[in-house]
Amino acid sequence: MQKIKIHFLGAAGTVTGSKFLIETPEHNILIDCGMFQGIKELREKNWQELPINVSKIDVVLLTHGHLDHTGYLPRLVKQGFRGNIIGTAPTLAIAKIILHDSAKIHEEEAEKANDEGYSKHKPAEPFYSVREAEVTLGFFKAEERDQWLELSENIKYRFKYNGHIIGATFIELQIFGKTFVFSGDIGRVHDLLLFPPEKPKWADYLFMESTYGNKLHPEESVSDKLVELINKTIHNRGNLIIPSFAVERLQTLMFLLWKLYNENRIPNIPIFIDSPMGNNVLSVFQNFPDWHKIPMKEFNAMNNRMRIITSYKETWETIDNPQPKVVIAGSGMVTGGRVLTYLKQMIDKTNTTVLLVGYQAEGTRGRQMLEGAQELKFFGKYYPVKAEIHHIESLSAHADQQGLLDWCSDIKNIPEATFLIHGEPTAQDALRVKLHDAYGWQVSVPKLYEIREFLV
Repeated sequence: MQKIKIHFLGAAGTVTGSKFLIETPEHNILIDCGMFQGIKELREKNWQELPINVSKIDVVLLTHGHLDHTGYLPRLVKQGFRGNIIGTAPTLAIAKIILHDSAKIHEEEAEKANDEGYSKHKPAEPFYSVREAEVTLGFFKAEERDQWLELSENIKYRFKYNGHIIGATFIELQIFGKTFVFSGDIGRVHDLLLFPPEKPKWADYLFMESTYGNKLHPEESVSDKLVELINKTIHNRGNLIIPSFAVERLQTLMFLLWKLYNENRIPNIPIFIDSPMGNNVLSVFQNFPDWHKIPMKEFNAMNNRMRIITSYKETWETIDNPQPKVVIAGSGMVTGGRVLTYLKQMIDKTNTTVLLVGYQAEGTRGRQMLEGAQELKFFGKYYPVKAEIHHIESLSAHADQQGLLDWCSDIKNIPEATFLIHGEPTAQDALRVKLHDAYGWQVSVPKLYEIREFLV
């Protein structure tokens, strides 16, 4: 018998900060290495050293490239990690874009905080620098999906297609004959851009996301909502601002708007894409056509229809442009990025409409808007919210409760243990009950920094 320890270092009792350390006699494996996002109490945990010996981690396996699964990697390297960081090629391409972009934002925010004196820290420092992000990329190693790959004599792993975003997978690990499955983020069966997620067939130990564990996505027509808001924007001679994640959500919105224009459902309103990171993600779609279902001819036509902003100067020209327009800009939860510049200028105007798309984590400006905040703080100052706020949930890249249950439905055995991760407590508890009722599984919800031991 061999002793295996699992350290829940993130995404335990919360949605963000995915990090799970598997200690084995042969190898120490970190699954994902994400940043905490949202409320200040969580964000402050990013600055704390991990309660483990980082130099003893042999390898990092990434489920996908999102910041809350990869954004802690430069800190891990800074703390002494020297192994391979392994993911599929599109996952590493996305992670490279995200790490570089977030490093630039960290540097800019630290510089701005120092110039304007609104940080408690003297001097304010970036969470990591562009240089530190670039050093981290040197540890990246791409591997194919659907192939068993050996880490050591008794440990092997493989990546399986999981929808959600381009490159995303769930990870199957065979450790001393037992199968450990880490779901990563599970995509949706009827995704506009991506193929349906594959399903695991066997799991002795299952670590499963639960973001929408208590919800079904509404049966709303995103197209109808976009048509309605665009017509209203033209009528009011205003601006429709859509804060959007640069990966997947942006491309989905572009595809939807392009289709609506082609079908003559919306007029030729200018559509500005202001997301330097999103522009780079478009190239990942071009480089990995096997990972998505948009024909390249359509993909190129869609890009040509949009006005892609490439400089901060163009951002200000767009703000000063009096025409009614649609602006899609990052970030999706309004925590940073170019969208802050637009909202700072336009949130106090009654002819501005803000359309939030997808999940808004606790503590983010997006969640504050959803909950009817009367004012928002940008760069140390408060601005009144006079814009109309709308929300579309059904564009989420996550499976809902039924999708999560379906994803488990091909597992032939009863797992020895199922752990719900990557969710808020109410979502986790609802899914725990559903999994027990549907499959008779014993399901637990680990706490942050909890350690579980197994004999295999």
